[in-house]
Amino acid sequence: MDISALLTSAGINIGVCVVLLSLYSVLRKQPSNVGVYFGRRLVSVCSKRSDPFSFERFVPSPSWIVKAWETTEEEILAIGGMDAAVFLRMVVFSIRIFSVAVVICFFLLLPVNYHGQEMHHKRIPLESLEVFTIANVKEGSKWLWTHCLTLYIITCSACILLYFEYKSIAKMRLKHITGAPPNPSHFSVLVRSIPQCSQETYSETVNKFFTKYHSSSYLSHQIVYRCGRVQKLMTDAEKMYMIFKASAHEQNCQPSFMQRGLCGGATNSLEIVSHETDNVSGKTGSGDFDLATIRKECAAAVVFFKTRYGAVTAAEVLQSSNPMLWVSVLAPEPHDVYWSNLCIPYRQLWIRQIGTLVAAIAFVLVFLIPVTFVQGLTQLDQLQQTFPFLRGLLKKKFMNQLVTGYLPSVILILAMYTVPPTMMLFSALEGSISRSGRKRSACCKVLYFTIWNVFFVNVFTGSVISQLRFFSSVKDIPAQLAKAVPRQASFFTTYVLTSGWASLSCEAMQFLALFCNLVKRFVLRIKDDSSNCTFSFPYHTEVPRVLLFGFLGFTCSILAPLMLPFLLIYFSLAYLVYKNQILNVYVPKYESEGQYWPIAHNTTIFSLVLSQIIALGVFGIKRSPVASGFTIPLIIFTLLFHQYCRQRFRPIFKMIPAEVLIEMDQKDEQCGRMEEMYQKLRSAYCQFTITPHELLGSESLNHHDNEKSIPDPEKLNAGNEANQLNGSSSVVHCNLDIAETSKK
Repeated sequence: MDISALLTSAGINIGVCVVLLSLYSVLRKQPSNVGVYFGRRLVSVCSKRSDPFSFERFVPSPSWIVKAWETTEEEILAIGGMDAAVFLRMVVFSIRIFSVAVVICFFLLLPVNYHGQEMHHKRIPLESLEVFTIANVKEGSKWLWTHCLTLYIITCSACILLYFEYKSIAKMRLKHITGAPPNPSHFSVLVRSIPQCSQETYSETVNKFFTKYHSSSYLSHQIVYRCGRVQKLMTDAEKMYMIFKASAHEQNCQPSFMQRGLCGGATNSLEIVSHETDNVSGKTGSGDFDLATIRKECAAAVVFFKTRYGAVTAAEVLQSSNPMLWVSVLAPEPHDVYWSNLCIPYRQLWIRQIGTLVAAIAFVLVFLIPVTFVQGLTQLDQLQQTFPFLRGLLKKKFMNQLVTGYLPSVILILAMYTVPPTMMLFSALEGSISRSGRKRSACCKVLYFTIWNVFFVNVFTGSVISQLRFFSSVKDIPAQLAKAVPRQASFFTTYVLTSGWASLSCEAMQFLALFCNLVKRFVLRIKDDSSNCTFSFPYHTEVPRVLLFGFLGFTCSILAPLMLPFLLIYFSLAYLVYKNQILNVYVPKYESEGQYWPIAHNTTIFSLVLSQIIALGVFGIKRSPVASGFTIPLIIFTLLFHQYCRQRFRPIFKMIPAEVLIEMDQKDEQCGRMEEMYQKLRSAYCQFTITPHELLGSESLNHHDNEKSIPDPEKLNAGNEANQLNGSSSVVHCNLDIAETSKK
């Protein structure tokens, strides 16, 4: 590819970005699109944009850019949560490091690469991109020390920035935990693989075990019920049966129409319900109607403790001599729990993980088909030999530039849209217990997939596999990468333009939400704006995209420095677009408290080490022993730095320090907030939506020897959680009376 083809691709993408962002600045002002572009601030925006004839609505304006630029990190932390702040830190880190790389590479490497060999240069637009890569430097050149020096500068700058970012984010995480209101998840432990006993229920087994072995800190527990789709259908059928049975019994009792109190029901409706409950209780052989007749217990429970330190201790200690029983971990936040996966038997998890690994590998192999096709488009000579009828068409300059410079990236991007939902499905099948954990697992899978397919498969398919030399010897891999990466630099550059710039414009436009909004308003004729369709930030798609571009920047920085300006523009635009989306569009439903930063740190270290290995191979091919010798210590230094960061900061992201937990417990005890927290624990982890018919009976509350009652959501009325069982039963009876009266 020559410079003109690159400029063609850049021009197309710049035009697409300008059109889409201008269209976005107009569409966001329309009152009908408030639900699409202002999901977070739906009410306030509706009140501000009530004038339907304002001329300003139809004129593009940069006000959203100014607002995003002026927003501080503290505001982002308060609005989007810590995960949003950490994500923007990734983008800011990329802007800083590639600003340094652009300055060094443009003033030091580009002149060396351009004049690397004695040759007659064409005009700049007609020059091939290889002229600006390290491939143009002749063997044995003394100027290769500039590439080694640049590699040192970029690596040291990246490590310094990584250290301060890791340190700052670790402090932010601890500050966020200590400054937030009391979190029920800090007092809760999820226990799985509870041993089954024929003489007692799971609930009784859990109560007996924790009363015996954690008597000083155990408070209460809540059993997890089966909630899969099949179980839900069975539960709904049983509930409908109970409703129809109760209704038929009431009709046979011939109630009168005199109102009783505020309920306005039949005179003997209370007696009817009581009699029906007694009949069911007699059949079950117990004094109370048990939800176990409708819902089946599974071998998992959420166990509550009196202190945060007690919960962490119970979560970390091995509960049984058999590690496959009484498996305990800290519970996710209430809104973060993935209830349907809690009922998966713990012994199945390793089988599920192997199965998803095999499925992911199979998906990677299937994905080789579009990648191979894309690589065929980038190599014009092979394309003309394979399809002779295209020779006449490809002789046209514009078609040549379009096919080799723009079309390959577009095809690969369209194929990549199938990856995130597939990986999210794999992560769900693995058995993740939290929604944030599922999204984080999908993020890692998408990241590995994109790095492999966008970088390694493109490199090897284009040069190594076609020559059948890749598997000849493992020691030749650095040399093969050194030959292949500069040749594919043109494809990576156009990929940054197409997948990077255009994807940000599409992210701002929200095409799917916009289409759904148009269908709702003009096809279904629904005019009301509802915030029920808001989405959380798609970290599993955006984090891998940002890290992939950083990976390409590090690996190609000294090999093909012409890519760096396009990367810097992408990260600058990403900072504004993502900030705007966090402020206006996405609603944080749950978060992982900064768990995405270790992923970014590990990916950056991997990118640095791979770039150094590739540089080592290049220096070996170019016969520069001095540059090769100085590169080896740099690899060792980078790995030692990574190990230090793992020892220094990584444990903070795995567990909360004991001193922090104890200080929080002492502070809450002094302020008298512990009793209030105990009252909220059981109502926080509510697995099901409670209906009045389910409140006819409920499972008795399990608690510790102190006999302090904790409100059970299964004993509370759906409209008022403050009522206890007696009050709730009367409300339910009133509801049944009202329903019966309305029927008559």
